[in-house]
Amino acid sequence: MRHAVASLARILALGVTITGAGMASAQTADTAGITVYNAQHASLTKAWAEGFTKETGIKVTMRQGSDTELANQLVQEGAASPADVFVTENSPAMVLVDKAGLFATLPQDVLAQVPEGFRPKDGHWMGVAARSTVFVYDKRKLKEADLPKSMLDLADPKWKGHWAASPSGADFQAIVGALLQLKGETVTVDWLKAMKANSTAYRGNSVAMKAVNAGEVDGAVIYHYYYFGDQAKTAENSANVGLHYFRNSDPGAFLSTSGAGVLASSKHKKEAEAFVKWMSGKQGQAVLRDGDSFEYAIGNGAESNAKLEPIAKLQAPKVEPSTLDSKKVSDLMTAAGLL
Repeated sequence: MRHAVASLARILALGVTITGAGMASAQTADTAGITVYNAQHASLTKAWAEGFTKETGIKVTMRQGSDTELANQLVQEGAASPADVFVTENSPAMVLVDKAGLFATLPQDVLAQVPEGFRPKDGHWMGVAARSTVFVYDKRKLKEADLPKSMLDLADPKWKGHWAASPSGADFQAIVGALLQLKGETVTVDWLKAMKANSTAYRGNSVAMKAVNAGEVDGAVIYHYYYFGDQAKTAENSANVGLHYFRNSDPGAFLSTSGAGVLASSKHKKEAEAFVKWMSGKQGQAVLRDGDSFEYAIGNGAESNAKLEPIAKLQAPKVEPSTLDSKKVSDLMTAAGLL
């Protein structure tokens, strides 16, 4: 209890406040402060906010929610939103807000901090981190020769009852969005139908990995950092788990972009732009390298956590993050009975 109180006191001292989505914050952003609608992991964005506030003195209020929840809230609030910055786990939520015309164009010096592949051409938002699609598998049941060469191989009837995913989450829907962009609607529809027949649905990537570790299923499609995060702690949910990268520009090698953008309605644009610049710059990317989020640093010249497979070795397919169609994906997954 004493540790929790001390941690809260430290956060408040740094000017970082976290609230639930749609809830009024105990701290109101003023001329020196910003409100961030945060759909990234709270611990990661809190670390960014703490470092930013310590360096600049600018206060940060965070409202926490999911990609879909906060994106829809921003669209509903429109120009009346109190948000200054939107941060997400995956890019489809950024696209939804961008299509509603709610983002301001970021300054060129901010955009230039990450490679072109991690930001849309319109410059309305940019990537600040990334996560790789992987196949985690039960090492007691599967050997390397047994593993699927492509994510599309999981549609084969021989995988029926042997793999899992979390289809209701924004993470998996981003993966399907990449499949749709890379292979088209016909291939995606057929794969989703086979997924409905072959896979077991769990709620959450960590739950799916835990099921693999417990021997409930042979494998699961998740993002990489769930494995590394568990390994860095007790490994109780990953002791029996191996990590398989699809590589070869396969849809299963998709690298999802976590985004950040400044709202056009923001009354604190300079402070908001400064926060996005800090996250994507040297100090913010160092948080990814040195922290325990295990997400990829994507800034120019930035290094990721040494435990991670280098991005170059992932052989990820080229996916335009600003064209991942979340509505189309939702419609296709619903039609397949996955949502």
